[in-house]
This record gives sequence, C-alpha cells and structure tokens, in this order.
Amino acid sequence: MSRSRGTAARSAGIVLLALIAGACQAEIDPGIRRTSTVVRELTPAPGALALPLRDGSVRVAVIGDSGRGDQPQHEVARQMAAWREKFPFDLVLMLGDNIYGPHTPRDYALKFEEPYRALLDGGVTFQAAIGNHDDSGEINYARFNMGGRRYYTFRRSEHRLSGLAGAGARFFALDSRSFDSDQLAWFEHELAASGTSWKIAYFHHPIYTSGRYTSSARSLRRVIEPILVKGDVDVVLSGHEHFYERIRPQHGISYFVSGAAGSLRFGDIQRSRLTAKGFDTDYSFMLMEISGDELYFQAISRTGQTVDAGVISRQTTR
Repeated sequence: MSRSRGTAARSAGIVLLALIAGACQAEIDPGIRRTSTVVRELTPAPGALALPLRDGSVRVAVIGDSGRGDQPQHEVARQMAAWREKFPFDLVLMLGDNIYGPHTPRDYALKFEEPYRALLDGGVTFQAAIGNHDDSGEINYARFNMGGRRYYTFRRSEHRLSGLAGAGARFFALDSRSFDSDQLAWFEHELAASGTSWKIAYFHHPIYTSGRYTSSARSLRRVIEPILVKGDVDVVLSGHEHFYERIRPQHGISYFVSGAAGSLRFGDIQRSRLTAKGFDTDYSFMLMEISGDELYFQAISRTGQTVDAGVISRQTTR
C-alpha cells in the first residue's frame, strides 16, 4: 500500500469509528458549561519569555509529531532545553506520533531518548498520548508514563512557597484513533469526578483545524465535543497536522494544534475563520504556565522565534 493510500485508509477508519461511536451523542448545549475561556494575546520582545514564572505555578512544554530522530527534531529539542533555562518546566505533554516506524528498541533511543537526553537527565517527565503512526506497544514504554493504558488522567497542582495550596490542573490523555464507547464513558466519569480548576484534554487528531484534515476533524467533533463542553474542559491540545495553529475559542474551549516538533508541512494552513494564529513555515513546540485562573502560552520555533503568545483567562459563566 502506498503512503498516500495508507494515510487515506487510516483517515477513513478514524472517520468510521467516530461516526459509529458518535451516533448516540447528544447535541451541544453551551448553556450547561460553568466556565468559559477568554484569550488575550501577548507580544514579548525577541527571545523574551512571555510567561510570568509565578510562585508554584504548573509549568509544561508541549510537543506533537516529534519522533523522527532527524536533525530538525534535535534542533527543536535543543531549543526546549535552552528555554528551560528561562522557564524551568518539569513536564512535557506528547501529542502522539511519538515514534515513527519502525519501532525497534533502537528506534526508541534514536527518536526519543537521544534528542531529549538533556531534559530526561534533568528530571523532566514525559506524558504521552498515542497517535496513528505509533505502535500500540508504546503504552508499555516506561519513559512515556502511560502505565499500559491507551487513555489515562493525572493531576498537577501549584505548590507555593507560602505553603498555601494553589489551583490545580487535571490532564486527560485520550486515544483519538478510536473514541470507543468504553473510553467515552470513562472520560465522562473522570471529568465529572475531577475537582481541579483547570481541565486539559490532549489527543492526537484535532477536532478543529485549518489544515488538510478538516473532514475527519468534523467527524471526530461529533463524538467528543459534547463531552468536552459538558465536562467543562478548558483547553484541548492536538497534533497530527504538522504545523502550529491556535483556534478561536469554540463553545468556551481553547484549542491548539501543535504537531511540528519533528514533522513539518510547509504552507499547509488554509487560513479560515477558525484561525486565531498559525505558523507553518518551521518546526515548533509550546510552553504553558498555569497559575490561578490564568494559563499563559508561548509557541516557539526551532530557531527560538516566538510565533504566538498569550494568556487564557478562565471565567465562571454561572
């Protein structure tokens, strides 16, 4: 099977699974949300950090479609390590296609351990979601911290020097290759049980995009968006499209596509009413800082250029 036919077949499979799983999903009722997000753009000076480095904040980096093992991936990884000197994050979210085939033990070393050696040696934790180019056995790879699960959740809390507890963030890593009924039921239950301020979901395939996968995004959106809205999810992160795009908030949720940490489709964004900011001329990654009811973000290219920055405010609607 050719690469283009293989991609088409995988996309068709995703669409079919989405349609089957989503047949019983309810219509979206934005009025059921308790919170909404508002975005304000920031314009830091060249090379400057747009994130405030507040006491005890949750500090995160984000990469998608990273696992090539080639020079651009290494260059992005070096930028991540350099920016960590300014912004000491201890968590990296991986948005899928973490290891492109083949998937031998040597490939895990070449396409993950070697590029991110400085971060791994510095104690940074990587938390992966699985993508369509990933081997299913990745869920058992210890350094991806998936614990043998296709989908899982974990929490990070603010730790202030004063000793007072700050806001928390709960992350939900999902398997967008198949939003089957068991996963959807689990996700609804975990969202309802979460007592954290911020709810952040991440998975490989975007449900909003201005790239080449708009059709499959619409199909996936029918399945998962009602749950995201009802569950008061604040931010959704995806890869799959090999560029960076920030989507205008939809039904109170802020969406990002960050799939260019090791793969790039130059000029692939077809700007639409969805696009708040897009960058498809170089590889990139993201930084995020969560403090109280604010989430700061900064998207950075492999040359260290800030391509987007801003702050998301989480507001109560009822």
